[in-house]
Amino acid sequence: MEAAVPIKIRAPLSDDDIEGLQAGDEVLIDGVIYAARDAAHRRMVNNIKNDEKLPFDLEGQIIYYVGPCPAPPGRVIGSAGPTTSSRMDAFAPSLIQRGLKCMIGKGPRNQAVVKSMIEHKAVYLATIGGAGAFLSQRIKKSELVAYGELGPEAVYRFEVEDFPCIVAIDARGRSLYNSLQ
Repeated sequence: MEAAVPIKIRAPLSDDDIEGLQAGDEVLIDGVIYAARDAAHRRMVNNIKNDEKLPFDLEGQIIYYVGPCPAPPGRVIGSAGPTTSSRMDAFAPSLIQRGLKCMIGKGPRNQAVVKSMIEHKAVYLATIGGAGAFLSQRIKKSELVAYGELGPEAVYRFEVEDFPCIVAIDARGRSLYNSLQ
């Protein structure tokens, strides 16, 4: 049996891009993704509640749940493995409603996130926990975008090449996590 060819995606993502992805598909991401963890998510949701500008336009974008390590000499970034996605579940629906199309992390999501994904055509990708050094090699450029005082929990803009993921939950709510139970 021949291995499936990974699907290449690049943000900004459209509804058509999202609808073409199914749970279990292998994906390689090229282009820009944004890095943010729970402290940055809390700030972005507060920005929304206070009718303040967000640090970047969410429309069609990808957020990677990561708190990158400082870059060693000669490297763009240090280890950059995914954090547990459920820590962002309280904030994700607000961001999805404003155009976020894709989230990357590890572990299952709650029903409110899945419902918002179905309603607004978004996907959740999983990547390899414990492989932060490997994943950091796929990040070709990193720049601080907002909330620098949060350190590794700030918002960063990454330029990536062939960043490997698997569609864990698709826009129809089909989940690899459900099939594992």
